Amino acid sequence: MLSEVKSSREGLLSLPTNLLDKLVRKEPISDTYDVEETPFARGKFATVRRANHRASGISYAAKFIKKRRRATDQTKEIYHEIAVLLKCESSGRVVRLHEVYETTSDMVLILELAAGGELQRILEGDECLGEVEAKRAMRQILEGLAYLHDRNIAHLDLKPQNLLLTIENSCEDIKLCDFGISRVLEKGVEVRELIGTPDYVAPEVLSYEPITLATDVWSIGVLAYVLLTGYSPFGAADKQQTYLNISKCALSFDSDLFEDISSTAIDFIRASLVVDPRKRPTVQQLLDHAWISPKAHILPQLPKISSEIHNVTPKSTPQCQRKTLPCVTSDTPKSQRKTYSSDALNGSYTDSPTRTYNVSTNCLCPQCGTTCRHLSHTPVSKTPITVDRGILC
Repeated sequence: MLSEVKSSREGLLSLPTNLLDKLVRKEPISDTYDVEETPFARGKFATVRRANHRASGISYAAKFIKKRRRATDQTKEIYHEIAVLLKCESSGRVVRLHEVYETTSDMVLILELAAGGELQRILEGDECLGEVEAKRAMRQILEGLAYLHDRNIAHLDLKPQNLLLTIENSCEDIKLCDFGISRVLEKGVEVRELIGTPDYVAPEVLSYEPITLATDVWSIGVLAYVLLTGYSPFGAADKQQTYLNISKCALSFDSDLFEDISSTAIDFIRASLVVDPRKRPTVQQLLDHAWISPKAHILPQLPKISSEIHNVTPKSTPQCQRKTLPCVTSDTPKSQRKTYSSDALNGSYTDSPTRTYNVSTNCLCPQCGTTCRHLSHTPVSKTPITVDRGILC
């Protein structure tokens, strides 16, 4: 019956009525489950509570999703998330959907309960993972993402909060979750949306260019950096600077953060964090990378990184030794870096009010704009850039 699931031009899957009638239960959830009052996870429009099945004694995660947000019906988006979970039910790297209930105000997804909770919990306790453990985690994440990409599904919100541990305090078994903003990318159909989480969002999303499967690959690079160091590679004291850092790919590998991290791990991050999505490796290429693949003895042929990027002196280099790059802004001190992992970019680009802010003359190039990599040119004068409200809020 899943063969009847169709995708729209917005990248959303729709479920046939006959499947919905069989899948969605209308009776009170309390007839079957004992649901805890206090949520153990919470988002802007959803809460997750432990639900104990009375007959079997098995515990599940009950995700309560509001059907209306800001007076707008979200049923279509919720059905899409359900459809994605159904399409991925054979994957061991995607959280399993057990049942679906509907109440007056919510849709309730009964999901597999991961005993270890979110990967974010480990990061909050230890700040970062050892390289061996980070490598193990990244391989599992890539395996789950490969399953999605084989079905033309882009997750678009890869971050530690959306990675679940089935074993307490262990990265031995990781599963992907939260497909609320995922999209199905069909050939010939362009999807442009301002969605994602600020620190992990790709440059093409900020530029309102078409989303591709490579958009997830950018997030993979950010995620690897975060797991290895505990810091965001582009995070700044405010969101505007964070977005500018992303647009320029202002990437550095500070010596104090990467002192004990291998060159192959750094190469993995560099390969993923390329501004042009067409030059990023595929998920399968990343699985074959020397840092990830246990069979690899030499680096596979990945898309080449621009020589200008490699020639940029890292931020950790003393100021007097740095090259002068007219179109790159001053560095954000590590002590001022900030992550915005709890925030999200949402909303229609065309319908949202816009806001204008000024950008320093040093970060604009008359040929390339904010993504410039030229080593020398005459900076343009101070220029206003109009950016969608969803990016700045």
